[in-house]
Amino acid sequence: MKTKQFNSIFKVWTLFGVLLFLSACNTNAAYKEDINLAEVDLNEEYDGLSGFVGNESIQVDSNMEPAPEFPKDLKIIKSAEARYKVENVKEATRKIKGVAQKYNAYISDLRFNNNLYKLENRFTVKVPQQHFDALMDSIAGVVSFVEYENITTKDVTEEYIDLESRLKTKLEVKARYEEVLRKNAKTVKDILATEEKLRVIQEEIESAQGRLKYLTNKVAFSTIVIDLYETVEYTPEPSSYEKSFGDKSKNGFSFGWNMIESGILFLIHIWPLLLFGTLLFFFLRRKMKK
Repeated sequence: MKTKQFNSIFKVWTLFGVLLFLSACNTNAAYKEDINLAEVDLNEEYDGLSGFVGNESIQVDSNMEPAPEFPKDLKIIKSAEARYKVENVKEATRKIKGVAQKYNAYISDLRFNNNLYKLENRFTVKVPQQHFDALMDSIAGVVSFVEYENITTKDVTEEYIDLESRLKTKLEVKARYEEVLRKNAKTVKDILATEEKLRVIQEEIESAQGRLKYLTNKVAFSTIVIDLYETVEYTPEPSSYEKSFGDKSKNGFSFGWNMIESGILFLIHIWPLLLFGTLLFFFLRRKMKK
């Protein structure tokens, strides 16, 4: 009796185990199917890309729009301000001048200052824009310490193009006014009115041409303002200066020459008195002899 009961319980548990195993298999199959569907969706969505991301290849759609090209012939004004510490201000200035000449640059102004604590030299370099970066790198190789370097750029392309367009239009208007003046202006009033219009348009043309020239020069030559300084031991400024023997001798010779010059000029001024006195002396001397 017990054996039959045990066999019945064993069959029930065996059947329950088989059902549980089949249920687990169905769940894994459904999970794999969902994954495969997701992979298919991803592949379909990114089918147009190509290339490599990590170790995976991506297809690129040939119908995609190309990246926009970088604009050409930009009008950029470059400028920089820099301050450097050097071992010797005069020597560093000489080297920077040599580097500037190498890149067809020139020094526009120079100011030297000595405040008893340090020597400073401030100057402005005008360099062709294509050599701007090379000159900055060369200067950094001359100095001992870079305190700061501020580089700024200003895009004036829009203003430049606008000025060119306005100038072209004004030149066309000027040509029409000149044609009117030659062919259609018959009376004095018409001639004067047309000439006044030509004068105004000519002033506008010259103004636009001047602005274009200014922008062209600013774009062609970049500006670099450089401050060089050298620290020195403090030396108090003397309250008075004592002249050396050489300075005193020089002043003595100068004073003696000034006396001689003054005496000669004095005699020249009183030559009539000298002449009269000489004649009077000989006259009295001759009279006394008689």
